[in-house]
Amino acid sequence: MRLLVIEDEAPMRTALVETLKTEGYRVLAAADGVSGLELACTESFDLVLLDVMMPGLDGFALCRELRKRERTMPVLMLTAKGQVDDRVEGLDSGADDYLVKPFSLRELLARVRALLRRKERADSLGKELLIGKSAVDFDRRILVRGEARHELSEKETGMLRLLATHSGEAVSREKFLDVVWGYHAYPSTRTVDNFIAALRAKLEDDPAHPRHLITVRGSGYRLDL
Repeated sequence: MRLLVIEDEAPMRTALVETLKTEGYRVLAAADGVSGLELACTESFDLVLLDVMMPGLDGFALCRELRKRERTMPVLMLTAKGQVDDRVEGLDSGADDYLVKPFSLRELLARVRALLRRKERADSLGKELLIGKSAVDFDRRILVRGEARHELSEKETGMLRLLATHSGEAVSREKFLDVVWGYHAYPSTRTVDNFIAALRAKLEDDPAHPRHLITVRGSGYRLDL
């Protein structure tokens, strides 16, 4: 696996690179947002570890630019800014997970492994998925059902990917928050229900009596292809 570390503080950058290399990852590093963005857009990486507080181009702006340029590799944000609003901004900018400094290296490595596993599962699905009468294009974030064509949000796409990798099994609301939103504190599990309702409206012939996005009482939701 090939990783990119974008961190302007030299001691932290060195520690991250050495730790990740010790675990067997191939690692490149950038000391600022501008050079990091160039690397991320010109070379192939399986994961980006991105500091938020950098001069010039900060992590939020860098992540938004990556997603604007359709760079889809997972992004793990590393920052001392731990307020809920900061976490929300980071995830809304396109980050997949958010780790607040100071953090343990064990937790960092666990987050890295989780994001890489998620990427491998997503890659194994391919670019398209057939669900009943619907066709989902993950890259373009489009769902087509009959004559209807629906755009999918990033979160809706992530939820469908997660459901597809566990096809036929119940996925808990907490699992959706952990994998798709990247952390537990925000938003609430009710948000998951709202997103499921929106997906049913696009996917199901009769959203009130779904055949594909099934509620599993006490467990969560299941995708039946």
